[in-house]
This record gives sequence, structure tokens and C-alpha cells, in this order.
Amino acid sequence: MMKFSSRAAMAAIASLMLIGTASAQAPATTPAPTTKSAPADTKAPATAKTAKPRTEISLECSKQADAKGLHGKERHKFRSDCKKTGGKAT
Repeated sequence: MMKFSSRAAMAAIASLMLIGTASAQAPATTPAPTTKSAPADTKAPATAKTAKPRTEISLECSKQADAKGLHGKERHKFRSDCKKTGGKAT
């Protein structure tokens, strides 16, 4: 059976740990109100719908990489070299 003093010591250590994490959190602050109202979101996030369309050379190089079954670094290197040569296989 545990002694009362060892239980008290364990409780004290646990409470110190909890106090340390609770006091580490900063209080939430609210931004100061401004006189001018700015638009809420001036820049739309880039999504698949708003991304640039891929060039024909890029698509052709991707098809060639798919046909060769390339993945990862090998695919990246192949596509890079392929786009530099204008879509011609090397």
C-alpha cells in the first residue's frame, strides 16, 4: 500500500504539470475596429477549377510517363526533360 506522503507528492507533481500547461495559453485578443471596411476576401484560394490549364506538351509528357509506368522522382525527371525537348521522348 502507498504511504500518504507519496500520494500527496504525486498529487502535487501532477497539479504543477496541469497548472503549467493551463497558464501557458495566451488569452484570445480581438482585433481593433477600423474606420474603413475592407473586403472580406480579396484573393480567392487556388483550386482545381481556378488553376491554369495544362499545356499540350505537359499533357503529352504525362501520357508518355503513364505509358512507361513511371512514378515519383523518375516521373518528375522524365516529365521535366520531356517538356524541355518540346514533348519528344528522350
